[in-house]
Amino acid sequence: MVLSRHERRWNYADVWEALADRFGDSPALLHGTTARTWREYDSRADGVAATLLDLGLDRQDKVAQYCRNRPEYLESMFAAFKAGLVPVNTNFRYGDDELAYLWKDADTAAVVFDSEFTETCDRLRHQFPEIKAWIRVPAPALDGTADTECPDWAVPYEAAASAPTGAGPTRAPWGRSGDDLNLLYTGGTTGMPKGVMWPQHDFFLMLERLYGRTAPEEADLDGYLARYERPGPRVLPGPPLMHGTACWFSMAALSAAGSVVMLTRRHFDPVELLDAIVDRAVKGVCIVGDPFAKPILAELDADPGRWDLSNVRLIMSSGAILSRESKERLLAHAPQARLVDGLGSSESGSLGTAVAERPEDAATARFRLGEHVRVIDAEGRDVPPGSGRQGRLAVGGHLPLGYYKDPVKTASTFLTIDGRRYVVAGDWATVEADGTIALLGRGSGCINTAGEKVYPEEVEEVLKGAPGVRDACVVGMPDDRFGEAVVGLVEVEPGSGFDEAALIGRAKAHLAAYKAPRRILAVKHVARHANGKMDYATMKEEARSRLSSS
Repeated sequence: MVLSRHERRWNYADVWEALADRFGDSPALLHGTTARTWREYDSRADGVAATLLDLGLDRQDKVAQYCRNRPEYLESMFAAFKAGLVPVNTNFRYGDDELAYLWKDADTAAVVFDSEFTETCDRLRHQFPEIKAWIRVPAPALDGTADTECPDWAVPYEAAASAPTGAGPTRAPWGRSGDDLNLLYTGGTTGMPKGVMWPQHDFFLMLERLYGRTAPEEADLDGYLARYERPGPRVLPGPPLMHGTACWFSMAALSAAGSVVMLTRRHFDPVELLDAIVDRAVKGVCIVGDPFAKPILAELDADPGRWDLSNVRLIMSSGAILSRESKERLLAHAPQARLVDGLGSSESGSLGTAVAERPEDAATARFRLGEHVRVIDAEGRDVPPGSGRQGRLAVGGHLPLGYYKDPVKTASTFLTIDGRRYVVAGDWATVEADGTIALLGRGSGCINTAGEKVYPEEVEEVLKGAPGVRDACVVGMPDDRFGEAVVGLVEVEPGSGFDEAALIGRAKAHLAAYKAPRRILAVKHVARHANGKMDYATMKEEARSRLSSS
């Protein structure tokens, strides 16, 4: 399949369609009792793409995916790529206000949503007269419940997936391009979610190199296909696909002619994951640091011999710290595996990796710099190895265009250094004498709890709105399972009562549940600097002292 010169930029629809032509009868998506072949994956995505175009979506219109892990998530992403549209990940834990913000910010033109979110979409759809399509995915048959009837304001997903498409794959009048976007929304450290604009060409090449594969700068489908004589690896993403960690892992596997196994339960269940690894002969697993590793290890240790993990060849972790102890124990249970602890961000892709194949390689938060990664000081100069000086991580190479509709944030994050463009997302580190980096963390107060980012000011505003609360501070405290736990400290009006449970309930009513504090402490004063900014260091120390003595 030879492309003309102007088309020689990588586009996922072209790649996946070519793989479907070659490996049509091989499995692509597995979820409970559902197994979709590559041919079915391709055909159903054609139907959804045709439906979106028939409903009036235009070039690079945004399609929000409001789904849990299931085949329809990846099918609708494929459909968007086919039609020259832009998929938009949507955090299904968001509340109404957060969803409304994201969909408005993304200029959403269509929403593909799970049936369990029908009432939420019905409440919100009146705020979005510009949305041209609401496509409802039925409840999975595996949960034993009958699906309710699709409302008349939505299109049944199965009708869309089976829509007639004519001969050949679905293509929009405007065609496809490597410049078509993949829009990844991330909370980052900026409070409200921001959309990172990845051109598919740059995203594809970044991801290929992240997983140790090489692809030429100019798209060559025939050459690409020649490397795959048989279907690729079977992988299992543990986290939700609406997070970059799991979605990127799955996209990389599909681009290698592999298949993706998706868990069926609404909440992470380590037993289900371990059963699926064995039953589905999974070769690669993706997790989010200790919040996933520790429950998995607890089950393995509690029932030794139940799960044979000798088939696993790759354990990929990103998004949260994976401790030395967890690495050592995972490698003991999966001795043939290569454990890759990835450091990166939605804006940069991979900054570096820590690879362990033996327990003695299992250092914590020490990474080998990637090919295009530097650690720079305030003047943009490289931090000398072994100097002990701190700097910010900067990554070059294939990068996003910036943040969607936010030129100010784009200008402050994507910098030109020595004539080259870099993304400097705010990760601080030192460079050791041997060239490895020791990660120090983000320079902001962003809290990372089980891989989810929580911006303190957003939670503080909710707490300060409660009757009797004069001021509030939110910090992240070390947590054995979740990495960090959200903890609130509130200053109440004299004579006002303090009800911790009610304040936590208020937070859950206004925000996604993972943003709600696990503990809220009453304090005499919330410490602030002279300029009025929060003194997070003082408040964090008070929280640490109070919690350790309780």
